[in-house]
Amino acid sequence: MVKITAVEANGLAQRAGVRVGDALMAINGNEIRDVLDYRFYLTEKTVELALVRDGEVYSVCITKGEYEDVGLEFETPLMDKKHSCQNGCVFCFIDQLPPGMRASLYFKDDDDRLSFLHGNYVTLTNLKQADVDRLIKMHISPVNVSVHTTNPELRVRMMKNKHAGEVLKYLRQLADAGIALCTQIVLCKNLNDGAELDRSMRDLVTYFPALRSCAIVPVGLTKHREGLYPLEAFTPEDAKQVIAQVNAFGDECLKKYGSRLFFCADELYLRAGLPLPDEAYYEEYSQIENGVGMITSLTEEFSIELDFLDDYLPDFRAPRHVSIATGAAAYETLKALAEALMQRVEGLRIDVYRIRNDFFGESVTVAGLLTGRDVAAQLQGIDLGDELLYPAVMLKADEDIFLDDMTPEMLSQALAGIPTRPCASDGAELCRAMLGIHD
Repeated sequence: MVKITAVEANGLAQRAGVRVGDALMAINGNEIRDVLDYRFYLTEKTVELALVRDGEVYSVCITKGEYEDVGLEFETPLMDKKHSCQNGCVFCFIDQLPPGMRASLYFKDDDDRLSFLHGNYVTLTNLKQADVDRLIKMHISPVNVSVHTTNPELRVRMMKNKHAGEVLKYLRQLADAGIALCTQIVLCKNLNDGAELDRSMRDLVTYFPALRSCAIVPVGLTKHREGLYPLEAFTPEDAKQVIAQVNAFGDECLKKYGSRLFFCADELYLRAGLPLPDEAYYEEYSQIENGVGMITSLTEEFSIELDFLDDYLPDFRAPRHVSIATGAAAYETLKALAEALMQRVEGLRIDVYRIRNDFFGESVTVAGLLTGRDVAAQLQGIDLGDELLYPAVMLKADEDIFLDDMTPEMLSQALAGIPTRPCASDGAELCRAMLGIHD
């Protein structure tokens, strides 16, 4: 039973007599516990809603389009609390956060519903057989799974959960039911790399065609690891070996299945000092949210935008001096793109600044983990020109606030009032932002 907090004006539910404060119990006799139940059972063309008002049960019948909503809103998008992680993974990034940050940053979610709604990865350890049966019944696809290793005993050790090995059986059940699997392996040196990585890739490929892709992502290590498992960072030579291993297996998969299936994150190429693969290598960029192919995609999109530069130039106002703050990982790429644009546009000056991550440690190089405090400290006193751009991933997804609770307005004030603007990881938007052309 879930409480209704809003009813759409003149919507189907309101016209049927449903009110704010009522509680939804069931749809067509099926108990409603969360958003998956609600969306699944609401697809019928005729729905009978069982509701409670002031302790009394009543029902309404609504005729509608197959996928038409009835106009109800609930206390939370999930219609209940998020499922928290029950693991103690030796590589957990949240365990490496310093104290004193906002409480929401320390919450570890492991919720299959968020996998469906937002693309979050789940470890399966929160699922019971009944949960898997429900996913199959509703054909929730794809399911994003943090596998890490297919060795049951090693998975238990790495995740510090006695059920971590046995729940791997759910992968076969989901695959046999036609549920697509997008997977990831957080790679830890001397734990699940080498022969263990080879085993995991060979086990996972047996789920094809349900297996859509697997991202190999190096573990992220901050400077706040006191008392935690002694993990080591991958050296450039280590990274080269991982890339060679994954690409060799990917070559086999490409010949046999028509897809590489296994992809290394950009971070491994940057760490190895190797050039990133071209666009064709990444196929459909199925793992771009995991940092796989993100730099190649950005570069290709930017290059395409340069071909249409004449469309923008009438709106460009010279002279323009703009600065860009980014992490070490993307610095060289953004610098090269800025140079390419400046060569084409007279009166445009772009300065790109590599921001060192003092908050988490210099080994953390991605822009998404930079704080406003580090940007402000390292750019104070510098002539930043007309505007400072920074990657939008530095801000909280649903709120204009940096990891350290600094706001864009506070960053602007710390930098002598210069306007600051977030920019999406999209080549077209980046090009327009550099030119000062905003929709």
